[in-house]
Amino acid sequence: MSSHDSSQTVEATVRRVPRFGVFMGIGVVLGIIAAGILTMMGSYEPSEAVNVVYPPGQVFGFLLLWTVPIGFALASVVALILERVARRHDHVVRVEHETIITND
Repeated sequence: MSSHDSSQTVEATVRRVPRFGVFMGIGVVLGIIAAGILTMMGSYEPSEAVNVVYPPGQVFGFLLLWTVPIGFALASVVALILERVARRHDHVVRVEHETIITND
């Protein structure tokens, strides 16, 4: 059994980056909450134009079509801004890169 070791020292940049998926998920949840609050605040009286009463479930579903994408987009923008701010705090470190090859 023979082995071959090689190592080299290289520089690497370390930075903390926000997890975009988490921010987007939070934006979706906040959009759902906003749709629920807006649904509870609405009045469900017949419309003067067509005498139709929309049930709360239908209003909630329609509001989801607006609030979820808006929450998703706003949370994505916040994550992008935080990523740009985090880029200023980059650290350059030295790391040792080792390669070990063993033959059986």
